[in-house]
Amino acid sequence: MLARPGFHHLHLNSLDPDAAIDFYVRQFPSTSKTIWGGIPALRSPTNVLILFSKVSAPPPTAPQSAIWHFGWHVQDSRQRLATYRARPDVKHFPLYTLDDGGTVPISSDTWPAGPALGLTRAEIAEAKAKGVAPTRERGFAYLQGPDGAIVEYLGNHPAERMNHVHMFQDHPFCAELWYRKHLNAQPVAGRATPASMNETNCRVPRGPEPSWPAMEREGLYRTPRAAVEFDDVMLTWYARQTDAPLVPSRGQLYDHIALSVTDLDPWIDKLRGEGVTFLEPPYRLGDTRAAMIEGPSREALELVEIR
Repeated sequence: MLARPGFHHLHLNSLDPDAAIDFYVRQFPSTSKTIWGGIPALRSPTNVLILFSKVSAPPPTAPQSAIWHFGWHVQDSRQRLATYRARPDVKHFPLYTLDDGGTVPISSDTWPAGPALGLTRAEIAEAKAKGVAPTRERGFAYLQGPDGAIVEYLGNHPAERMNHVHMFQDHPFCAELWYRKHLNAQPVAGRATPASMNETNCRVPRGPEPSWPAMEREGLYRTPRAAVEFDDVMLTWYARQTDAPLVPSRGQLYDHIALSVTDLDPWIDKLRGEGVTFLEPPYRLGDTRAAMIEGPSREALELVEIR
């Protein structure tokens, strides 16, 4: 097995890359504006990048691709919420507490959900009957970024940094096995595929019950779930939310995810030998090379050679 790739960047399409970067620098003060490979970029303090390509029409976010949103650790999510709400240029996505239309701005304003991050209708009824109160501490919330981006922030953490890309997968357990087999990805404790699971039995049906809080009034299906890590960035997955297939990510707002490798040629040989789909053969990218492959739910994954 070749050495595990690092997380290099998330690549977005944008009507105005410079304005988008300026927005993120203002909201996340640990970041800075930069150029990488001749492409406008936002640099996170752990050297993770978000790259922006200029497009002439609003980049689509529907139909849904495998890439849903990206998220940040912040030192105090409730304090950050207060800061953002005082800024007229920052809009939030409300979190529905049930499908009756009630909303909160941050998850810690509703019933505690623990590691599952949400409660089903029956669990909410039980919490109400027991008189469970919101913690009003920590929590996650979503602001609206440029071009309609969904940006999650959550706390409380020691330092601000980009920490995850949240995705949907046709079959989350199969996706984890795919990333581990082909990209030597690190599974995440508490979200790993069961040891008994393999490529023949990993297609687990989506859970029968949605849960709340959720950005969608009808709730969010949070099982099954799985995740892997590259460096300190987690790719975390829920099952796709509808019966509609996930569409390719290329050309959408969230165009692709890029991983860094020290030597591209052995990776190309390995992945071709394993039958992985190549979207683009090796090409120049700034002063280095890259290749583009397709993930298990049609997400584009770029391998960037960083020596």
